[in-house]
Amino acid sequence: MGNNGVTLVQCVSWSESDLVDRLLSIQNYMRLLDHSQQAPETNQVGAPHARFQRTDQWLPVYSWLESLDKDEAVKSRDISDWLAENPEIREQLFCDYYSIPFDLFFVTSTSHDLLEQGVQPTDNPSSPKVQENVEVKELAPVPSDMEETVNHFPVKVPATSLTVLVFWLLCSANLTFVQAGIHGAGEQALAKIDIYKTTLALDGSAVITAYPRTLGSLGEDSEWITVNIVNEKPSADDWVGVFSPANFNASTCPPQDEQWQETPYICTAPIKYKYVNHSNPEYTEIGKSTLRFLLINQRADFAFVLFSGGLSNPKLVSVSNTLQFLNPKAPLYPRLAHGKSWDEMTVTWTSGYNIDEAVPFVEWGMKGETPKRSPAGTLTFKQNSMCGSPARTVGWRDPGFIHTSFLKDLWPNTVYTYRMGQILSDGSCVQSKVFSFKSSPYPGQDSLQRVIIFGDMGKAERDGSNEYSDYQPGSLNTTDQLIKDLDNIDVVFHIGDLPYANGYISQWDQFTAQVQPITSTVPYMIASGNHERDWPNSGSFYDTPDSGGECGVPAETMYYVPAENRAKFWYSTDYGMFHFCIADSEHDWREGTEQYKFIEKCLASVDRQKQPWLIFSAHRVLGYSSNSWYVLEGSFEEPMGRESLQKLWQKYRVDIAFFGHVHNYERTCPIYQNQCVSKEKHHYSGTVNGTIHVVVGGGGSHLSGFSSVIPNWSIYRDYDFGFVKLTAFDHSSLLFEYKKSSDGKVYDSFTISRDYRDVLACVHDSCPATTLAT
Repeated sequence: MGNNGVTLVQCVSWSESDLVDRLLSIQNYMRLLDHSQQAPETNQVGAPHARFQRTDQWLPVYSWLESLDKDEAVKSRDISDWLAENPEIREQLFCDYYSIPFDLFFVTSTSHDLLEQGVQPTDNPSSPKVQENVEVKELAPVPSDMEETVNHFPVKVPATSLTVLVFWLLCSANLTFVQAGIHGAGEQALAKIDIYKTTLALDGSAVITAYPRTLGSLGEDSEWITVNIVNEKPSADDWVGVFSPANFNASTCPPQDEQWQETPYICTAPIKYKYVNHSNPEYTEIGKSTLRFLLINQRADFAFVLFSGGLSNPKLVSVSNTLQFLNPKAPLYPRLAHGKSWDEMTVTWTSGYNIDEAVPFVEWGMKGETPKRSPAGTLTFKQNSMCGSPARTVGWRDPGFIHTSFLKDLWPNTVYTYRMGQILSDGSCVQSKVFSFKSSPYPGQDSLQRVIIFGDMGKAERDGSNEYSDYQPGSLNTTDQLIKDLDNIDVVFHIGDLPYANGYISQWDQFTAQVQPITSTVPYMIASGNHERDWPNSGSFYDTPDSGGECGVPAETMYYVPAENRAKFWYSTDYGMFHFCIADSEHDWREGTEQYKFIEKCLASVDRQKQPWLIFSAHRVLGYSSNSWYVLEGSFEEPMGRESLQKLWQKYRVDIAFFGHVHNYERTCPIYQNQCVSKEKHHYSGTVNGTIHVVVGGGGSHLSGFSSVIPNWSIYRDYDFGFVKLTAFDHSSLLFEYKKSSDGKVYDSFTISRDYRDVLACVHDSCPATTLAT
């Protein structure tokens, strides 16, 4: 129900590629059933992802599609009639919001997408064949005997795409199209839960227990939990939510504008959830199941709650015993970042101690020497700091206290050990385990220097919870590949869209815990993305609700960046032979703005003799991308993206510009004003004539599709998860590598070889003034 009481079609935004994958999976699933009307066992080969088995909204779609004859032509009118006859189905279906132009593009490009999935056209359009040697992840194989077509629109379309077209028509019938854009695709898994509709259905015959009750007894900051469920009235839509704090008292609920059906028993979302049949498909028959959850220390106790009624109509059936870490307030999740000078490292961490309870500090020093202590500042943010819902309502959770200490006067290239601590009022001390880092080289120092860059990673759950929307399916792969290669990494840049918390504040803790092995060892420099900053009427350049009401506050507080004003997320930083200018695409960057002046100052300030490698980065694509949305807009960029900036990139001879936001990988030629300035693709040498633009937004969130049009400036495109590694061997040699997160192998690379005089040489729109006077 909308706030005005009008029933709306509840929709979840998916990327085009996700939609194709999901619907191909349904189609293959139905083929495996052989129209038997009997659901297979969960462990049957080729069975679909479990979410299809337990999501009631899809069942009418299965039944209707199965009832169609093999060669039956389906028309728009047929679907409209079917929806009119079944209004309750139309209201329950999850549809994708797309603008009309994109829907038309989506239909016409379906065949192109299917080619990428492994279906090849033949001379006979009614005989699609399956391409061999193409791996389709998590999809059932397409039986070779299914050679169907349907007449839909003026063209013949392989039956493999029938479900895609049917689904498109389901969404388009009687709906007003709203442009989602790539920024809105995907859905925060916790947003699926309509927690305000929770009603009490306590049942003494249902019991849920969890153990161990005391966590972290050996100092761990995470622990696996076993949850046992016994329920005499089991159903397929039963689920278990993890709540922290374990306080179910309506008096703790803040005032809200929503009109509840009854006084709420729960007014905040869980931190994670699983369906009870997640690990036991026989649950609905025997009424027993065991689940495993991985909990991290989040400064409060935990309780597991059994619900029936699914996510949209939750009924609270039973509450478990509470669990708690031995020291819930312990200092945790260190995040290293460069300070404002090359010889300064900052350590930021989270604890449950405010300054009236304990004094924060970092104990640090060179290996083998007596450590010293540096004080730390303390910040936090409150619920009224949030700009809107869900961050201000169901998504709110106390973030604890964020401490930052500045370790100064570091010796270059030196290994330091450190640990965070809090001095309690009684004089005792609580300290973390010991970590270590290597300090930065002196700016311009000639040594091996290695940098990782990616965007849009998100977070995921190692216990399989919250994963039914596949929100960030590549997140853990990227994280694990970086951890595996950590000895060969010096600094990491995560250029926007960090956890995709989207207003569910508990997810920031989950993210900091996921990346802790990286952030505790090397500087983890971030940029601001739309999912951190954007909110209507909050000062963001884009008036969208992508941050879920956070409006930048958690990102600015939980991660340090060496910006003059962290609410304006642009800054510069150095690492040896590299100079980085990090822009904030969520604030106006156009000529004449405060940020534009910063960007020019940052680019102009570098001494290219000492720091030859000049890198620009921002979250949104202010350069070049052949993502399908940008192609539809005709700009191949974020609107107004490069118009003001390209002359700066050219004037100051920027080597590489990195962008995220589009969830794939793409590399351009060295380019200026839409023209390649070099025919070379893998080895660039001599004079710098243009900037290479790289989209590296495949860090982990759902992937973004490319257009079928490949511009001449696009050298390499990859629809997969991955990251970039830059290796500077010296002042004249740079290696660029794109690695996939699935295996860590290199799939695209190039080198740059040049001397200082090549950087100085005159190029178009970048020639310094000269005179013939003597």
